[in-house]
Amino acid sequence: MKKVLYTHILIGLLGLMGLMGCSSETVSNAKQETALPQIYPDYLGVTIPVNIAPLCFCMADETALLVDAVIADHHGNNLHCQGEESVDFDLDEWRALLDKNRGDSLSVTVSAKYADGWHTYRPFSIYVSPDSIDYGICYRLIAPGHEVWSKMGIYERDLSSFDERALIENTQFEGCVNCHSFNRGNPADMSLHIRGPHGATLLRKDYGPVTAYNTKTDQTLGLCVYPYWHPSGRYIAYSTNVTKQTFHSAHPNRIEVFDDASDLQVYDVDKNELILSPLLKNDSIYETFPVFSADGRSLYFCAAQALPEDSHQLDSIRYNLCRIDFDPSTGRFGSQIDVIVDAEAQHKSVSFPRPSYDGHFLCYTLSDYGQFSIWHHEADLYLLDLSTGESRSMAGANSEDTESFHNWSSSSRWMVLSSRRDDGLFTRPYFCHVDTQGRVTKAFMLPQRNPRRFYRERFLSFNVPDFITGPTRFDSHQASQAINAEYRKNFGVR
Repeated sequence: MKKVLYTHILIGLLGLMGLMGCSSETVSNAKQETALPQIYPDYLGVTIPVNIAPLCFCMADETALLVDAVIADHHGNNLHCQGEESVDFDLDEWRALLDKNRGDSLSVTVSAKYADGWHTYRPFSIYVSPDSIDYGICYRLIAPGHEVWSKMGIYERDLSSFDERALIENTQFEGCVNCHSFNRGNPADMSLHIRGPHGATLLRKDYGPVTAYNTKTDQTLGLCVYPYWHPSGRYIAYSTNVTKQTFHSAHPNRIEVFDDASDLQVYDVDKNELILSPLLKNDSIYETFPVFSADGRSLYFCAAQALPEDSHQLDSIRYNLCRIDFDPSTGRFGSQIDVIVDAEAQHKSVSFPRPSYDGHFLCYTLSDYGQFSIWHHEADLYLLDLSTGESRSMAGANSEDTESFHNWSSSSRWMVLSSRRDDGLFTRPYFCHVDTQGRVTKAFMLPQRNPRRFYRERFLSFNVPDFITGPTRFDSHQASQAINAEYRKNFGVR
């Protein structure tokens, strides 16, 4: 008897969950609109990976009583969902529909119920790319503050679902977490910086134990920042920056973060030594954002003429994209620096260079001046063809507001980018497809179950998003013990 009762209760709960999720009222007597629907996020005409989480959405206005969506393919299959605030597609049904339509388009018909009844809008298409995306992304969640920070952490998100988990949060120690980095998305090799009273750089190789390092030496400016792994895993390029910030009295960019000094060095993981070069340690040059080429034989970086000590003309600092040879067999640098993109001649400035792992392209951010482009509303992404040396704007990925930090997927077919196009204040992750010819598709926002509620209630920016090819398997307890301990392993220098 109890078993029967429990079964009826379970069936009732499942039925209630179904009503809360999808399909509860028939769309009837709808006014047929000629316009496309205005939805949030804007998923109209986007190209998506075959393994992405469901693109749940709301109506862009907030007066809709119900929103209804039917996604249909060319083979008679469809997926239907309806909700009060947002459509929330069944995960298994979504995956099955995308898998059947690799390399094909889906048609999405949206209807919305308002006080005057139902309205059905002109269908739009979503293209399902056969190129899958990596397992997930890793990012820092942080309040977009100026001088102080509170709770923050490093998190990973499964891109095929909505699962998010914390790697480490600063509730486990006193300080700030930042500058996380992986070797081409491989979570086995990881670098993570801790700032504050328990400052350290945490390094992990091959999923091994986390070791806390003191990266300041008597031959370098300060602690190592802005890491980038060599494809071999043996080296990590770092910059060392003496950073300051100031506030504009009347300027749309509000804040300027700038370097008083900066140098570059490469860390030899096997020998526990920093490799220095006088060409990359020049007091008259600001060097920053080092990245290795796909073959590991070049180091790209940004460089600008240092300001005179008595100068305050921050809007005159403009960084070029430069390159120097690097021999991974010896750990030696080349004898000259080449300018690859002369942004200064365009009265522009380069930041965040990121070469694709297939060696074809390099994506960078272009702004009016400086190197901290996240606060520059004019900042856009550009794609450099490494075979021709030509750069062009990534029009499909760019918007009227800030595009800044970005990273490539392990296949070099997808890019995650930081954008403030949503509200001009909070940085959120978007994705776009880049084919072998460098054609860029329209960027789409990271999917959430109820996107309006999620992004409205989470007053945090997604900072430094990077792809990961699998779960990080990061032991936060072991890491927090290393952070809170006094011991720090020192870097050597050669």
